[in-house]
Amino acid sequence: MTIKYTKEQLNKFDKDLLIELFLGMQGQMEELSRQTQALNDRMQLMMEQMVLFQKNRFGRSSEKMADSEQIRFMEVDGTIVFFNEAEAVCDLDAPEPDDLELKAPKKKKQPGKKAADIAGLTVKRIDHYLKEEELTAEFGENGWKQLPDAISRCYQFIPASVVIEEHHIGVYSSKLDEHMIKAPHPRNLLHGSLVSPSLAAAVINGKYVNAVPLYRLEKEFERYGLAITRQNMANWMIRLGEEYLGTMYDYLHKLLYDYHVIQADETPVLVNKDGRPAGSQSYMWVYRSGFMYRDRQIILYEYQKTRNASHPREFLRDYTGICVTDGYQVYHTLEKKRENLKIAGCWVHCRRRF
Repeated sequence: MTIKYTKEQLNKFDKDLLIELFLGMQGQMEELSRQTQALNDRMQLMMEQMVLFQKNRFGRSSEKMADSEQIRFMEVDGTIVFFNEAEAVCDLDAPEPDDLELKAPKKKKQPGKKAADIAGLTVKRIDHYLKEEELTAEFGENGWKQLPDAISRCYQFIPASVVIEEHHIGVYSSKLDEHMIKAPHPRNLLHGSLVSPSLAAAVINGKYVNAVPLYRLEKEFERYGLAITRQNMANWMIRLGEEYLGTMYDYLHKLLYDYHVIQADETPVLVNKDGRPAGSQSYMWVYRSGFMYRDRQIILYEYQKTRNASHPREFLRDYTGICVTDGYQVYHTLEKKRENLKIAGCWVHCRRRF
């Protein structure tokens, strides 16, 4: 029960008692302030949890990057366009370009720049001259002289063409036994497949650089007279990834260990066909070099069906340095078992970014 003093009682207290009363009140105020701050922190935490809960329950499940350089499928000025892209981006008042080459960053104009721009291109010369009879009819007998040619240029676009490389390989056998040899010849890109390096490069460029869906590439190849299904192209990408890009991935994985600071994160993805019920949740783990290494960036993705601690433990098995992550506990558990691995990052900072 709190004791209340009257004005008359306080006037009768001596100085030492008043000092003790004041110090006691000061201690109580400090304790109340501490409790109030703790309650405010708990309230802030509850509010953040509620916001995240509402976002997870009612918000969009996908993460959208705001990077202006990210490829966006049929998006024009922030609006998704499906069938009328040409009408959406046209501007009839825009001037016609002088040339069709990709523009480099603007620099100070230099004399002869246009000639330098086309210096590396193949030139097909087409002559247009009048016959002598036509000139005589125009100017009279010997009444004309020829001046330097007027030159007009335009860019001629030649669509992709398809040819078949038919390798005839000499086969030789001995007359004395069953010994046989073949003439040296290039190995196929994929065993038992008709895909060539140039055709594989076209599919990779169309799908992963220009973001063209495989079914559109299928129709494009039909116009060239090739019966290449999207299943064929998908199989090629998987096999090429395993046989060729897998080696590059392993090399970059090893090279990443040389960086003193790296970053790691994981994000959920929904996969419809991996032996589990449709819509099952998997995870894409991402490891990359940090901001300190701008000229030697390495970004590696690792798909896993779970968020188990065994995945980062295996990926970072031989890494010694600092790994910047969020507050996911498996990273910090891994740090406790490794003397030469430091995990930087905490859950509070990660959550308060949102």
